[in-house]
Amino acid sequence: MDSDNPTGADDQQETRSSSLELDPMWVVGFVDGEGCFSVSVHRNHNVRMGWQINPVFHLYQHIRYREVLEAVATLFGCGQIRPKGPTSNVLTYGVGARRELEGTIVPFFEHHPLVVKRADFERFSSIISMMRRREHLTAPGFERVVRLAYSMNHQGKQRSRSIEEVLRGSSETARQGPPA
Repeated sequence: MDSDNPTGADDQQETRSSSLELDPMWVVGFVDGEGCFSVSVHRNHNVRMGWQINPVFHLYQHIRYREVLEAVATLFGCGQIRPKGPTSNVLTYGVGARRELEGTIVPFFEHHPLVVKRADFERFSSIISMMRRREHLTAPGFERVVRLAYSMNHQGKQRSRSIEEVLRGSSETARQGPPA
């Protein structure tokens, strides 16, 4: 049978198969060094509190070590690998779908505990649980989620908006109600 692809040609489609098999505890150490559990809070007038909450797990690596990120993606069976920026030599493996965070990422790190990033992971996991219970859709629950999110990753020092601005904006939105 003839094929248009030369024998031995690389498959041009991105796949999840990797020749690396990773030990789960190696993955824990790798994530402790190169990973991030984050919860972003973005202004969105179309949601109940006026702010959208997005939990995401990221893992970073230089482009020449893409195979490592592919092996992690294979291990978890979810997420995507993308360039960190348009001109960056760094790739990021990211998982942002709550279903995948709840069903794969959180259980993995509950079973294989982190060391360096344990506190951030525990807050991250709590936020995801609160969101599953839809607590973030009430004013008190939203405030608890935001306070937890801002307590992560060096107390939220890299955030563009202060916690006061987010909480003030959410209370104003809650009083006015979401747009019709």
